[in-house]
Amino acid sequence: MQFKEIIGQERIKQQLVQTVKENRISHAQLFLSPQGAGALPLAIAYAQYINCLEKVADDSCGSCASCRKYERLIHPDLHFSYPFFASTSIKTAVDVLDEWRNMVLGDTYFDMDIWRSKLDAGNKQPNIPISECHDIIKKLSYKAFEAETKVLIMWLPEYLDKAGNALLKLIEEPPANTLFILIAQNQEQILTTILSRTQIVKIPKLSNQEVSDYLLANSSVSDNQAIDYAFLADGNIIEAKALAADTQNDSSGTFASWLRNGYSNKVPDLIDFTDEAAKWGRENQKNFLKYGINYLRECCLILSGAEELVKLPPLTLETAKKLSTHVLTLPMAEAIIAELETAHYHIERNANPKILFLDVSLQLVKIIKFKTLPAGTQYIYN
Repeated sequence: MQFKEIIGQERIKQQLVQTVKENRISHAQLFLSPQGAGALPLAIAYAQYINCLEKVADDSCGSCASCRKYERLIHPDLHFSYPFFASTSIKTAVDVLDEWRNMVLGDTYFDMDIWRSKLDAGNKQPNIPISECHDIIKKLSYKAFEAETKVLIMWLPEYLDKAGNALLKLIEEPPANTLFILIAQNQEQILTTILSRTQIVKIPKLSNQEVSDYLLANSSVSDNQAIDYAFLADGNIIEAKALAADTQNDSSGTFASWLRNGYSNKVPDLIDFTDEAAKWGRENQKNFLKYGINYLRECCLILSGAEELVKLPPLTLETAKKLSTHVLTLPMAEAIIAELETAHYHIERNANPKILFLDVSLQLVKIIKFKTLPAGTQYIYN
């Protein structure tokens, strides 16, 4: 994995390269990152760059003996640790190393749900048990086989629980030329004893533009769809790819039209929309409702006078401004969000989509046209 293969994160890449050039590599680093921002590929590329035999200005060469082994994740001085599902035959991460390598080589952007699908999880809970901690201590006590620096990359140390205390001495006083990289998503779930012994590298979420550009280059989506999915994913490339694989709708245009038809009380058009939405399939329906919820939250910012915080792309932003000026009020937007969240809940539980979307459409008419809010909602209109 080379830095050039990683989506975005140019500032972080430069920062990591600089630590190598200036010989100030901290022996224990915590890459703190939101899901889908690329912390794992960054860690692998960083380790590859450190051990590259013919480094170039801002990346590993990709062709030396060390890089070739890193590219296949078979370098003897590159170790991984990660949550897994322990059993009588699976006691350490090495026991499922083939599954891990295949998954990472296929796509370095994944989450726990994807990892779980690669294993025989059953009803078990993933964790990093004490047996894995002991195996880490054993592996890192050996001298490096080939590289100058041994590297251990631990994905999701949040799953360590109290077993992680067994690693404290090793993390604080590791053998010479040993690098720990922990990749976490939730700082509060990490043992404080481990947290205090690491240097935190904060990795930001990807921008909507970076996600949109990636989708346009790597999937068969339109410009408008790429913009919509990037907005929905909110910097999570895993979510963006799932949306691109499942959704076939122009969410922004369809949703704005739906609101306008509700405002104009165009019942025939609302029925046509219901018939069409019923054909989309459950995942597409959920994604559409999720888009609507996020879209209206951005409208709430506009209505509250906080337009500078809005993340909508320019064309969609103009539509949102018009809707916020001529159609919506803040109480209306909040009431519609509540309706959409309820609809999303019922779609997940296999509600009849035709009945559901017709009901939500009629609720839109009541809320927008006739200013009738759901029962129990305490809003006062001027």
